[in-house]
Amino acid sequence: MPKPKGQKNAKNKAKHTKLLDRKINKQKADKELRKERLKAIIKKANPS
Repeated sequence: MPKPKGQKNAKNKAKHTKLLDRKINKQKADKELRKERLKAIIKKANPS
């Protein structure tokens, strides 16, 4: 039986891309938060 016209996996690919983007954005935010926390700790430890 032939496949229907149109996008074959468009819905799944869109969902997967959305989830991956969400994951990548979360990782970036966590990395940035970690940097800020480290800066605060270093600043507190070295009063100048």
